[in-house]
Amino acid sequence: MGFLGNLFRKKTTDEETKVGGIEDFMTLIRVYYQAVMASNLGISNINMLPDLAMFKRTLKVATQNNKLGIAEKSRCKKMLMQIYNLNEDFFKEIDNSIKKNCRNVNMVNSYFFQFQRFNESLMMAVSNEMKYTMRIPFKKMLYTQTEAAINNILTKNNWKDEAMFKTVGAVRQLQQALGYSGVWMTDFVFNVIRLAKKEPKKKDA
Repeated sequence: MGFLGNLFRKKTTDEETKVGGIEDFMTLIRVYYQAVMASNLGISNINMLPDLAMFKRTLKVATQNNKLGIAEKSRCKKMLMQIYNLNEDFFKEIDNSIKKNCRNVNMVNSYFFQFQRFNESLMMAVSNEMKYTMRIPFKKMLYTQTEAAINNILTKNNWKDEAMFKTVGAVRQLQQALGYSGVWMTDFVFNVIRLAKKEPKKKDA
């Protein structure tokens, strides 16, 4: 059972789940977003931010300067950097995106809704663009292919498939609204694909 899986109560019956899997990654990403929002907007009601609340209570992160989000952001960022090798720029883009698009508490739900749509549309477009290349076993090659797919999604206009054309359009619109670069998108998607490939296959009943 994965360490973070236990921490965040992600129930699974598969004993081969590894530390730092896809669920752990996405949980920590949500924690980081919520911590940034808490510190930026002065949110004191931790119940508004369920993933942050679980993270704080489980790891017993002490509140810094009587302000929710500061210590939690630092702790979560450190974990993401150590486990997934993300760099400072990855987090700076999240910080800037939230600062630009989430100026008060009333905008929190709208931002999360936009990011969810962005995430879903992006993964759908990447899956369609990469297809069988997602199975590449070598990390460097997989990253290069992911980078190429993201570049196509952001620049290519002659899509033959109508559904893909619409999906790409949605990705570009949301990318502009949220302010994420192609490099950020590549790093995010690469980790999702890489970790998903490592997940143990469910055995047939």
